[in-house]
Amino acid sequence: MQTHEIRRRFLDHFVKAGHVEVPSASLILDDPNLLFVNAGMVQFKPYFLGQQTPPYPRATSVQKCVRTGDIEEVGKTTRHNTFFQMAGNFSFGDYFKEGAITFAWELITKSQEEGGYGFDPERIWVTAYEQDPEAAEIWRRVAGIPDERIQFRDGKDNYWDMGVPGPGGPCSEIYYDRGPQYGKEGGPIVDEDRYLEIWNLVFMQDERGELSPKLGNPPVGVLPKKNIDTGMGVERVALLLQGVDNVYETDLVRPVIEKAEELSGSRYHVGSDENDVRFRVIADHARTAAMLIADGVNPSNEGRGYVLRRLLRRIVRSARLLGATQPVMAEFMSVVSTMMSPSYPDLATDFERIERVAVGEEAAFLRTLDTGSRLFELAATEARTAGKTTLAGSEAFALHDTYGFPIDLTLEMASEAGLSVDEEGFRTLMAEQRQRAKADAHSRKQAHADQSVYKELLDTHPTEFTGYTELNSEARVLGLILDGQRVRHATQGQEIEVILDRSPLYAESGGQMADIGRITAAGLALSVNDVQKIGKKLWIHKVTVDEGEIVEGSDVLAQVDPQWRRGATQGHSGTHLVHAALRQILGPNAVQAGSMNKPGYLRFDFSWQGGLSDSVRQEIEEVTNEAMLANYPVNIFETDLAKARSMGALALFGENYGDRVRVVEMGGPFSMELCAGTHVHSSADVGPVTILGESSVGSGVRRVEAYVGMDSYKYLARERALLEGVAAALKVSPEDVPTRVESLVERLKSAEKELEKHRAAAVLASAGSLAASAERLGDVLVVAQQAPDGIGAADVRTLVADVRGRLGSEAAVVALFSASDGKVPFVIATTEAARAVGLKAGDLVRNVAPLIEGRGGGKPDMAQGSGSNEAGIAAAIAALRESVSANAK
Repeated sequence: MQTHEIRRRFLDHFVKAGHVEVPSASLILDDPNLLFVNAGMVQFKPYFLGQQTPPYPRATSVQKCVRTGDIEEVGKTTRHNTFFQMAGNFSFGDYFKEGAITFAWELITKSQEEGGYGFDPERIWVTAYEQDPEAAEIWRRVAGIPDERIQFRDGKDNYWDMGVPGPGGPCSEIYYDRGPQYGKEGGPIVDEDRYLEIWNLVFMQDERGELSPKLGNPPVGVLPKKNIDTGMGVERVALLLQGVDNVYETDLVRPVIEKAEELSGSRYHVGSDENDVRFRVIADHARTAAMLIADGVNPSNEGRGYVLRRLLRRIVRSARLLGATQPVMAEFMSVVSTMMSPSYPDLATDFERIERVAVGEEAAFLRTLDTGSRLFELAATEARTAGKTTLAGSEAFALHDTYGFPIDLTLEMASEAGLSVDEEGFRTLMAEQRQRAKADAHSRKQAHADQSVYKELLDTHPTEFTGYTELNSEARVLGLILDGQRVRHATQGQEIEVILDRSPLYAESGGQMADIGRITAAGLALSVNDVQKIGKKLWIHKVTVDEGEIVEGSDVLAQVDPQWRRGATQGHSGTHLVHAALRQILGPNAVQAGSMNKPGYLRFDFSWQGGLSDSVRQEIEEVTNEAMLANYPVNIFETDLAKARSMGALALFGENYGDRVRVVEMGGPFSMELCAGTHVHSSADVGPVTILGESSVGSGVRRVEAYVGMDSYKYLARERALLEGVAAALKVSPEDVPTRVESLVERLKSAEKELEKHRAAAVLASAGSLAASAERLGDVLVVAQQAPDGIGAADVRTLVADVRGRLGSEAAVVALFSASDGKVPFVIATTEAARAVGLKAGDLVRNVAPLIEGRGGGKPDMAQGSGSNEAGIAAAIAALRESVSANAK
């Protein structure tokens, strides 16, 4: 049975049983505890936490998930993936244990002809929490599973919570016996390779405190309603129904391995365990990377982007170690799109962008590999010169951590160079880095914000947003929140949250900043500083009480600052115009990756590789302003999501839209987007748009910033005044300023070249006097002193080499120390005759560097370093003389 069919049967089974089918959420959700969605229940957390009332009593979904707890271990087992599909059914206070067990048993054992999976009931084992005999009794009664195939386990295995205070409960897991060829008899407590877990049923009934019941701590309470959260691993069911050994050989994954075989010339499962791991890494990471890019993640050096970067680079690394010599990413992304798009159509419709992001990162990493290779050669040469056979763990770690150079390639290249690597030292440094990262993550991790204070209001009185049609609305105060607690009143000077039944003030979302304004009544005045929303239906006004007392239940007038709103609509509509201009000029792959707009200003992030030329930026500005001058009417209407997409309306990555959506259209096909923001009535109302610049905000993501309306005019006025000031200073007309400045720059360059000649002459002149000052220590001539005044760090190396040359064939050592701006760069050189008696520049540098609180190194004939203690120069020179004396005859 194919994986897409497994998904379909699961959803059909539960829809027929009265569940609402809910689409998979994006892998990116606004959750402080999660980098990515990692379980099917994540999008339902507000219901389980009791923060919101669910709109349906039971639901089902197939959620795309990513878990990256230990990427380095991927491929070493055949049961785990970073990306996987979690099929689940959920009950919010409806059915409980018996219902969940019955639904699961029916689906897995019902014949395939009847729409089930057709698993042999005699090969199914289950586990239950050791303190939950009720679940075992239900399995016996409903499914007829005998006691010998029911096993009890402790909280680490059979209790579930979210890792922070909140809901939890015992769980019961379903396993399938794959047969004696896969391991020992005795059930899942003996061998989880033979007995493969396919489904986990969580009976969510407890409230967990700071300490988890998984570790034997008692729950702190009982949930007001008992809930069900289950998760069936689609890939694991696929491997069983397709009769293959592991998830990497299933229908949606094996084609990536086959493509890797084709590109590398190596073969999977032909005796090389290391190569098999590399094939599995490619297959796993290619799927995960494609899914992340499809949901709007771009490679970067932090957060989600860093995870994606690691995945993509591990693909490239693994392919190279398998023998691939050409770029591979485009091929892998194509295979993933072909195999996965029947379930995830965005992989096909957005393939060009996905491919471009992946290929761009591959190209960047290949450049990194080239740089790392050169740095490795330097480190290897130094090690061999020093007579070492092992590359230090710190060197390998620096290559990995600073330059992204994989340790596997370091080991391979070291072997080719006749060196080993201090792997233990490398692993220690890596472990220390991971520990620091975990400590940082722990310090930032927080429990779920307690939103229960809003639950009653969410359930009974959602706020009606009136701001699309009016700026002033009569309203009733539904609730007042002070320091997370409901209060009945608040007085002058207090900062509180106000919930109204009606509000014209826009709550921050979609890149548009919240409105500011006032809430007033007789004897009452409040300043609205911010507006946020909870559950997409409750407006939270963060206010300062300027005058009087506000009381829950009172009537007020909510007012938007009209000047702020006008500027905000200009900024938001201007963002749509810039987006449309970018797509018109760059093509449909210039996809929105984020935005922020406020009165008079906008910034727009979009997916694109490489910077934009001045001419392209100018063209974007021209097209935007042409659309503004065209005075396009702004049409706004609601329709269903499918129709909006068929019309070509653009949606924002990571946003979960309902069945009904709001479409903002400007100029017919010029711009059409799904948007809940406030907008001008016609494009001319935006006013002039001035693009301030374009820059990179991460790999594959560019940012355009612009002023609109009066802010645009004021900016241009300042630029004009600046130009006129420069023209007056140069005594030319504004039109002639560029020519005049170019002429001055050329004259400056000529003057700098002349100064360079004089400086070089001065350096050469000092070389003669330095050589003449050489003193003899035994048979060795020594020049060791602070560089003459005026000789900067850039000239020290040249001067040392010149002095050494003037000393001819004598055994000689030349050392000069420069000092400026708190730094002490220095260079040491030796002649051939000096090296013959054991005086090597690299050794001398390492001897003297600590005395100036520095470090350095180099070759036997010339080496250099730098320190930070100018007061130590005299001691360093003395140490150098002592070293020379020890080797001189």
